[in-house]
Amino acid sequence: QVQLVESGGGLVQAGGSLRLSCAASGRTFSSNTMAWFRQAPEKGREFVAAISWSGGSTNYADSVKGRFTISRDNAKNTVYLQMNSLKPEDTAVYYCAARPSFAVVSSRYAYNDWGQGTQVTVSS
Repeated sequence: QVQLVESGGGLVQAGGSLRLSCAASGRTFSSNTMAWFRQAPEKGREFVAAISWSGGSTNYADSVKGRFTISRDNAKNTVYLQMNSLKPEDTAVYYCAARPSFAVVSSRYAYNDWGQGTQVTVSS
């Protein structure tokens, strides 16, 4: 099992940037594929981005391609989500997730461990 704690959320104006962090503990961090999901009010949890154990493979939702960047530092047991050119529709609770596999997938059901979430609000 992996324990995940997100941070870095907040209120930002449209066009601004935020960097989310997710600190992991427990199961060996480098053996996990890591991902970010988000959930807006009254909507389902949707995939944002994922990264392989080495960082060599990434996957993004079409809605964030070119604006968001996922990265990881295995020495610090941390995964990041750099969010640029934020839009009001990016407003959501952002969750970090982990799966003990090398496959980079976008289905929420493939991820075993979840953080508590961090709120991102983008004002227009």
